[in-house]
Amino acid sequence: MNKKNYSLSSFPLQGLGVILFALMLMTTACNSKKDANLSAGIQLANLDTTVSPNVDFYQYACGGWMKNNPLTGEYSRFGSFDKLAENNREQLKGLIEEIASKPAQNGTVEQKIADFFNLAMDSTKLNADGFEPIQNELKKIAEIKNVTDILKLTPELLLSGLDPYFSIYVGADPMNSSMEMVQTYQSGISLGQRDYYIENDAHTKEIREKYKSHVVKMFQLVGFEPADAQKNMESVMTIETRLAKAAFDKVKLRDPHANYNKMTVVDLQKLVPAVNWNEYLTALGLKDIKDINASQKESLVEVGKILTSEPIPAQIAYLQWKLIDESATYLSDSIYAQNFDFYGKTMSGKEEQSPRWKRAVSTVDEALGEAVGQMYVKKYFPVEAKERMLKLVANLQESLSERINALSWMGDSTKIKANEKLKAFYVKIGYPDKWRDYSKLDITKDSYYANIMKANKFENEYNFAKAGKKVDKTKWQMTPQTVNAYYDPSTNEICFPAGILQYPFFDMNADDAFNYGAIGVVIGHEMTHGFDDQGCQYDKDGNLKNWWTASDKKNFNSRANVMADYFDQIVVAPGVNGNGKFTLGENIADHGGLQVSFQAFKNATKASPLAVKDGFKPEQRFFLAYANVWAGNIRPEEILQRTKADPHSLGKWRVNGALPHIQNWYDAFGIKVSDKMYLAQEKRVSIW
Repeated sequence: MNKKNYSLSSFPLQGLGVILFALMLMTTACNSKKDANLSAGIQLANLDTTVSPNVDFYQYACGGWMKNNPLTGEYSRFGSFDKLAENNREQLKGLIEEIASKPAQNGTVEQKIADFFNLAMDSTKLNADGFEPIQNELKKIAEIKNVTDILKLTPELLLSGLDPYFSIYVGADPMNSSMEMVQTYQSGISLGQRDYYIENDAHTKEIREKYKSHVVKMFQLVGFEPADAQKNMESVMTIETRLAKAAFDKVKLRDPHANYNKMTVVDLQKLVPAVNWNEYLTALGLKDIKDINASQKESLVEVGKILTSEPIPAQIAYLQWKLIDESATYLSDSIYAQNFDFYGKTMSGKEEQSPRWKRAVSTVDEALGEAVGQMYVKKYFPVEAKERMLKLVANLQESLSERINALSWMGDSTKIKANEKLKAFYVKIGYPDKWRDYSKLDITKDSYYANIMKANKFENEYNFAKAGKKVDKTKWQMTPQTVNAYYDPSTNEICFPAGILQYPFFDMNADDAFNYGAIGVVIGHEMTHGFDDQGCQYDKDGNLKNWWTASDKKNFNSRANVMADYFDQIVVAPGVNGNGKFTLGENIADHGGLQVSFQAFKNATKASPLAVKDGFKPEQRFFLAYANVWAGNIRPEEILQRTKADPHSLGKWRVNGALPHIQNWYDAFGIKVSDKMYLAQEKRVSIW
């Protein structure tokens, strides 16, 4: 659990793809002879030429794609990320099915992958077992007599992947980023966002009422009588609502200083005396811990009050619900169907479940990610690709440095610090240099759910084992087959897994206009995260430490506020606006990525300017490539859910909201004052 990891796209998509990358990746401008053999990269079928780019650039650039890729029942959102992930998952399926079809020696990675996958696919056994796999845990929870019993059991539940009351993880100390530190994090609410429990608009109230019905139905599906199920639901709502009210809102969670409360375990004991912290931590394998970061200490204080004030039967119901809710996707079809009915249909607008094989592949991929990834890169990702990508990253770093040095609003001393941080970026490309060891993960043929719990415990113990040790910068936070990218301020690292390094992010047959507009902006996006409203608070070593002069920081904040105010005004659904402060970091990263990559593109092609292709100037192809990365369709329910929960703006607004702030886009498409897409100069953002 890394709460400061800024990815390109929320709800990361994982998968596998054929990547002939040694041949694919260009790093500098092609000479004129090579350029003549390269395409524009733009698929004309993606366009909707019935709409003017001056009126709705997103529809113009992506309307054809949206028409040709309609939402199917299993998706609440389907975009370029999802399509690439689908293609990748088909490849991943082939790898896993081949392994699962052959006998394997016990204890090998192949045996673990095969048994896990085959159990996930065995619908006969899953339905015959029903909820039996969780009966012992339900009974154990039911036998709780007092708070002491609760606190003996909850570490066991946490290790198994549940999040009752709050969560604990190990991550870099924000003030001493070279060391790993135990940290708490607000949790325990099954709807994820506190807003669902406390807001009273019509949609939120409807979700809340349907959630209550869902909880009742789920209790009944695991053997509870209707009256008991109803009573249990009321207890769940009481406790989860208390947790939600005490939790930080999504904007405050983005303030790293507000979420840093390092204290001794002795002081934590005084703050939350209801928990015996030494015993609790020891039960998690965190013995003799001296210091801890109580990230949202107000939430922990409320947990202590809940433990001592809510009746034991109510807390039993809450803990049983956390177990039921977590296990639902790994039990019988009837239980899974009810879980999907609420979280899939009601919350997101999905119409049908994903095929069983997709769910099985995703589960194996999550539990044994680097084991699968190791096989993946061996087959699909040549070693030579890393060096090629590193050179492209260097081009973007040079461009960002040029832009920093040219800033009129930043003083020289801050520019020096900014360049030091930029040069210190730790770059990860493709796959790790050292792979995870899964020898201690025991996968058996007893039950699908039992193996999920063992995999969760394995992962948590792996994380907890880092406590008090030096941060290992070589560790990866995404698997190689992930279709995403990230920046982590604590390690000052940018990471581009192999899974994202293919079309529509990169095209081996396209020229630099396309590739800088797509993968180049992705690289620039992650780099800019080091200088967004959160990332800029960390120094080159990853410490939460100010490196700005007071006047420069004031200038930065005033410019960032323009971005926040602009996105606050965007209407994402009838009566619903975007949240500019919540999405500020990602919007700044998009803005910076566009500016930095366009300058890098112009630098790279300066000696050999690119020709007009398919009727588009190279500058136009740059922005069309960018827009196509965010092509997608989305259901109304998902728009509302993501507006509450996703720090990224919706795909449409990552285009129509970002480009009006980019002068080079105006120049490329001849956007005039009278055009709908035009934004007055004084209202535009200008940061990096």
